[in-house]
Amino acid sequence: DPAVDLVHFTILRPPEKSDFTPIRELALITFPTFELFDLRINEFDLIVFDRYVVRQVLSPRYFRKIGDYMEDGGAIMVAMGPEYAGTRSLYETPLGPLLPSRPTGAIVEQGYLPRLTDEGLQHPVTAGLTGTDGEANSTPEWGRWFRQVETVSRSGTVVMQGAAGRPLLTLDRVGKGRIGVLTSDHIWLWARGYEGGGPQAELVRRLAHWLMKEPALEEERLNAVLKDGALEVTRRSLETPPPVVSVTTPNGEVQALNLETIAPGQAAGRFAVSAPGVYRVDDGILTALAAVGSLNPLEYRDLRATEEHLKPLSARTGGAVFWLSDIMPEIRRVKPDNKAAGTGWIGLRANQSYVVSGVADIALMPWWLSAALVLAFLFAAWWREGR
Repeated sequence: DPAVDLVHFTILRPPEKSDFTPIRELALITFPTFELFDLRINEFDLIVFDRYVVRQVLSPRYFRKIGDYMEDGGAIMVAMGPEYAGTRSLYETPLGPLLPSRPTGAIVEQGYLPRLTDEGLQHPVTAGLTGTDGEANSTPEWGRWFRQVETVSRSGTVVMQGAAGRPLLTLDRVGKGRIGVLTSDHIWLWARGYEGGGPQAELVRRLAHWLMKEPALEEERLNAVLKDGALEVTRRSLETPPPVVSVTTPNGEVQALNLETIAPGQAAGRFAVSAPGVYRVDDGILTALAAVGSLNPLEYRDLRATEEHLKPLSARTGGAVFWLSDIMPEIRRVKPDNKAAGTGWIGLRANQSYVVSGVADIALMPWWLSAALVLAFLFAAWWREGR
């Protein structure tokens, strides 16, 4: 996507090699740590830790800056590997207290099928993923993964589980920001189509957009759109959606609309519209607005610049149509019975169309004050002339 700016640094050096080469000499340019994680960190939409290993490249101060960035509204995604269970884990940094999953130190290496939890069936990040049948713990039509870092959930919502029901994908809100933690590094098997693959691209896209606060992926959402001559109202919630919402029509009338469950955590209903205007839908917590009217008004049917529609009108009124790209016409004042256009000029008629309905005289100031000011001015002039 050309609209996305990705900042990515790769150091092509095996981790087991140790020859005391300074870190600043491992690349042609110095890694801009201070600029990225201090000066410009708030400009990032999403920070991804992909199998990150603590190698003293970032000092604890920068991890605290990343934590402050998330609490102030930033987004962080963590994709774990075996290193998360070791001593160089991201959990051992100042960012650890903000992570929703605590590693136990164990790594599970066995085949398993990722499954959605009850919350995952309702959460917009995972609800309706390709290959699911809408039931928790059911066997999806996905390929297996073979490694998972064992963790204990400290906070957040577990939307996917892996081997033996262990947390696989956890979503959490920290302050004003959001974080997503994936406790396996085998999602690439889905992209490669192993054992039929799975919705890797769909899941990652939804996860990234939820972290960046995409409105369409909010857990609590009320939506109203015009479809086939009726207002289609949809309510999404991680709890039981409200069964009834109120619809306020353009004339101020309030009517109740019953919603029916269409999927876990989703309810919908249709409201027949009879008049154009703005309809307001309210469930006591959320509010949605929908504008009902002509979807193809006259002024938007043909946006091309043409004189076809204006030329007959200008001919009847004695005027003309000029293209400013050809000539800038001179503006003249003409009498009401004269022609209002000519070669290189266009006229504005002086119709004298006004009516005097009354005249009122208002004194600027009292007469005695005016006389005092005149005498003062004459005295000042005489005194100045005398000098």
